[in-house]
Amino acid sequence: ARHLILHWNQSLKMTHLHNHAFCNTCKITDPLNSITLIKDSEHFMVSAFIDHRLDGVIRVISIINRNSLQPLYCVHCSAEQVCKTVHTEVQIHDDHFGFPFHISDVICKGRHMQNATHVLISTKDSDNSATEYLPIKNRVRMNTFKYNFTVCISNLFGDYNNVLQFVQTMEMYKLLGVQHVVIYKTSCGPDLEKLLKHYETEGILEIVPWPIDQFLNPASGWNFQEHKGDVHYYGQLVTLNECIYRHMYQSKYVLLNDIDEIIMPYKHTSLPSLMEDLQSAYPRISVFLFESHVFPTTQFEESGKFKRAEWNNIPGVNIMEHIYREPNRKNIYNPTKMIVNPRKVQQTSVHTSLQNYGYIHRVAFHVSRMVHVREPVQVNLTKKQLFVDKRMWDFEQKLIPNVDRTLKLSGLLRPH
Repeated sequence: ARHLILHWNQSLKMTHLHNHAFCNTCKITDPLNSITLIKDSEHFMVSAFIDHRLDGVIRVISIINRNSLQPLYCVHCSAEQVCKTVHTEVQIHDDHFGFPFHISDVICKGRHMQNATHVLISTKDSDNSATEYLPIKNRVRMNTFKYNFTVCISNLFGDYNNVLQFVQTMEMYKLLGVQHVVIYKTSCGPDLEKLLKHYETEGILEIVPWPIDQFLNPASGWNFQEHKGDVHYYGQLVTLNECIYRHMYQSKYVLLNDIDEIIMPYKHTSLPSLMEDLQSAYPRISVFLFESHVFPTTQFEESGKFKRAEWNNIPGVNIMEHIYREPNRKNIYNPTKMIVNPRKVQQTSVHTSLQNYGYIHRVAFHVSRMVHVREPVQVNLTKKQLFVDKRMWDFEQKLIPNVDRTLKLSGLLRPH
């Protein structure tokens, strides 16, 4: 009997509110911002998608304050501006790291959702006054994709101006077979701004404005005790999940890593050939994890062959000079980043997927690993205790001229 009662309550929770409204006065407009406050609440909505894997429910990626939960309703409207209100189910992701505001999926369930073009999350069960509805994306399920590989870079903030590493990494991605890079941008330095504009014009870069600091006090780290703030690392988890849904039917694969990280094939010449082999060896895998290996920026290659005068005035790290790799630490798991099939992921964290269809596979170190050029993690190691890893140099003949060309086109390198 208890089982029946629980089941009954569950189905009651999802009952429809039959509230149809024909809205003559609503001029449904798309929001100007990528973050929209939900009226009379401390929550925000970010973007909305049809989830074809769950019978076409509407999934609204949101930022929910876990300390002030309240019932939320979903107002979805058709192209004819006939609006219906339904109950929602709020799914707060598990990996909040202690921060009060966190990514959540607000799921709107009901019949005939497929006709909806716009949606609004509301605290009232009848609210026709609002005009800022979210457009609903992914309405059509696709089997052919515009891109093979898309990289999602979660956040640019502060006065980040590491131009040289950025341009080298972008050009490296291109050589590896990436056609599309997405950046969620809060702010950056003036030189990097020029580079971003160039890449945007070129067509490889999509910049999503991410003014999280206008709505919340974002933490600049992941540890709530240490970094305080309202939301983890400038809302990194919101942007990574948003990026997966945004590219679900645009990209065959999505790479989730930072701008100082390159998922590098060691047995293949490119990502397409790597993934073709991995996917045929492991057909049921939808999330591939790649171990991170630190190349400390404090240790330089001896000969100085990549210490180029042309780059002297370009701010940032020259990744070609850092060929020393930290050894694995005993009993410590290397963190990972991912290449995922976006159609098989429901929720993701930073280092692994939280909910996915299919399986997760940790890719062997000798097949592919991540080159992470950054300040050292094991600060006391001498150069002799590090491994020489010159994989980057295999690309120098194309990489160097491509970097120079881009810097010139961005107005950052004066032509000779």
